[in-house]
Amino acid sequence: MAAETGADASEERRLKAGGSQDWLPHIDHPTGAHIDEAAIIEAKQVEKVYGQPGESRIQVIAPTDLAVYPGEILALLGPSGSGKSTLLRILTGLSKPSAGQVLWHGQPLAGTCPNVSIVFQSFALFPWLTVLDNVQAPLRAIGTPSHERMKRSLRTIDSVGLDGFETAFPKELSGGMKQRVGFARALVVEPEVLFMDEPFSALDVLTAENLRAELLELWEGKKMPTRAVFIVTHNIEEAVSLADRVVVLGKNPGRIRTDFRVAIPRPRDRKNPRFLEIVDYIYRVLTQPDAPPAPGPGQPAAAVSGQPAKQAYPMLPHARPGGVAGLVELLLDRNGRDDIYHLADELAFEIDDLLPIVESASLLGYITVKEGDAELTPEGRAFAEADILRRKELFRKSAAERIPLIRQIVRSLESKSDHSMPDEFFRDMLEEHFSEEETGRQLETAVNWGRYAELFDRDAASGRFYISEEGHNH
Repeated sequence: MAAETGADASEERRLKAGGSQDWLPHIDHPTGAHIDEAAIIEAKQVEKVYGQPGESRIQVIAPTDLAVYPGEILALLGPSGSGKSTLLRILTGLSKPSAGQVLWHGQPLAGTCPNVSIVFQSFALFPWLTVLDNVQAPLRAIGTPSHERMKRSLRTIDSVGLDGFETAFPKELSGGMKQRVGFARALVVEPEVLFMDEPFSALDVLTAENLRAELLELWEGKKMPTRAVFIVTHNIEEAVSLADRVVVLGKNPGRIRTDFRVAIPRPRDRKNPRFLEIVDYIYRVLTQPDAPPAPGPGQPAAAVSGQPAKQAYPMLPHARPGGVAGLVELLLDRNGRDDIYHLADELAFEIDDLLPIVESASLLGYITVKEGDAELTPEGRAFAEADILRRKELFRKSAAERIPLIRQIVRSLESKSDHSMPDEFFRDMLEEHFSEEETGRQLETAVNWGRYAELFDRDAASGRFYISEEGHNH
């Protein structure tokens, strides 16, 4: 965490210099609380690769072990592109792993899991059906008798706070009420495991917080017929608030960076020092992707993964130059250093908002990240203090020297007599390493950076990259 004053600062320096690690959150090995419990769902060395043998293959998820136990809410965290939703689909049987296997109560899974439900980010309601009919739909699909279907649907609608809205249509409901219908539809089949894929991210802050509280009320009051909840999220505080256990993924490829239990009784106060320690720990894990996270007391080394394999072609973070400039300006106002969690909290940013900006500033050499703190380098301070034109010059120099994709595009264009090349050339180059979708995002980000630095541009009509007149002059 960022340095404080007085005794706190002295203690922090002692700890970072190699003293006791009691400052780390108490993290227990996830299986420690389940000695007498068998896993409901277990993934053994599951891997996801796109592409056919003999072709360029893209590893989305590295070989991974993960188990879901009864009596727990498990939160799966990770930055965009880490494979969170892909792993959820593998665990539910909606997607087959390229290697490894998924076990359901110890038996190899054939097809989809027999007794799970999924709540998605989008409400995915049938607009022509009433609330009651939407909730009854999955029961009708599995052939539940009419009387039983009606009884279970009405009971579930009541449990999620929609009593009185049975005859309403989705267009008459607010976003929060639509998601309640989604919860009811998932719970009415009485799933053994309830999977949730970023269920609150499409809602406003207050509505999302209200629904989280209601989910916990249903869970702790045993008002839902579910033995485990698996929630995918990119909101760190949401994970620490809800979960008994948190799994954090790294990316390129997706892999488990840390897997620990949250040893804080509910209800959890977000201002509690223990809560803040765990949130800060997760930020440290996420902002240091190339270093294995330090295990907390009681957590064996096996509970965290090692470093990722060296990428053949490093990924360009999806951040705009303006975001990088804003970050270094904020750090300059804070004497050149601040805790990343403090920055995220102040800006109301979630990890998918802040991490690409932090990664970009680090790649450009403007900041260093250590123990969850971002600190300006001399180059970063010069960039923050420069005027607009000087910033462009500094950015151009850093991007051309430090960012492999930018450097490759510039060199390729400079090698041509007309300083122009088709979009497909760079697309084919990147698709050796990334999916088609990610290749498109890489090129869009590269164009944003190239334009800001006045290094190159892309003509959408002709589909060609070219060095602009400004670029010729540099």
